Amino acid sequence: MKYSFAALAVLLASTLVSAQMTAPGSGPLTRHYRDGITLTYHMTATNEEWHYTADASGTTKKTASGSYIEDFRWIGMTSNGQPITLAAEMAQFRQPLSLDPNWTPSMPDLSKVDPKMVGPITDLMTFYVDLWLMNKIGIFQHPGDHFYVPTPQTNSWADGTQVLVGKDHIDFDLHVLSIDPLKQMAVVVVHHVPPSHPNLQFPADWMQAPVADSANNWVEVKKTKDGKYAAGVGKETFDVTITVSTADGRILSASMDNPVVMSGRDCDDTALTKCGAPQPHTIHRHVEIALGN
Repeated sequence: MKYSFAALAVLLASTLVSAQMTAPGSGPLTRHYRDGITLTYHMTATNEEWHYTADASGTTKKTASGSYIEDFRWIGMTSNGQPITLAAEMAQFRQPLSLDPNWTPSMPDLSKVDPKMVGPITDLMTFYVDLWLMNKIGIFQHPGDHFYVPTPQTNSWADGTQVLVGKDHIDFDLHVLSIDPLKQMAVVVVHHVPPSHPNLQFPADWMQAPVADSANNWVEVKKTKDGKYAAGVGKETFDVTITVSTADGRILSASMDNPVVMSGRDCDDTALTKCGAPQPHTIHRHVEIALGN
């Protein structure tokens, strides 16, 4: 679940590229890049009972294709208030991100990173891809501008070993909330919402009944250590708010609220027919980033 949205956003980005959507030359959200500028972001986050911080530093550079990227490296992390040492491979890991509509996002190779960093890496990517989508679509000029993007793809994070089923289906609802010419700042909001008819196949009949106020768009089945199965279904949403510099298009700060309102059952069989009583639960993540000086 940690990186499901980032993967979905990359799929949508590929769809926009294949449709040859292009942005106009300028607008209040347009990123104006210059070579060699370094940006550092401090991330604070909670994931259920886990509290962590992470720091990333990126330097702008022009690629061979002529588009610009911000080449990020991760330079520190704390877990529940304690500094931690990252795996040695993180020293070489680089994460290219961009708000240039001529660039195409892609998922990094998460098999080569410290597992503790998967969440921070994909969450930073979520912020960038959300704003990249708005620049790619290219119609956002005024407060109140809005665009809804239905997503045909479902996304899976199942690994076939521990997570046997893991899928969600989420649409994009893009808004310009405000533009302040004096402060040279714009605030945009991206709601990631369930489609009216999510394209999900549920492994058990009891998963069909809506858990919240919309059709279920999230399902997960995990194998437990005692050989049983933890199954859940529910509604997943993301609410992302990004403050953008209208002077150069940098992300100044951003926040993401990611609840999954779910009902879970512990089951004895793979068909999920021999299960205990349903247990309501809300999985909740909250992530913020702020640009350093």
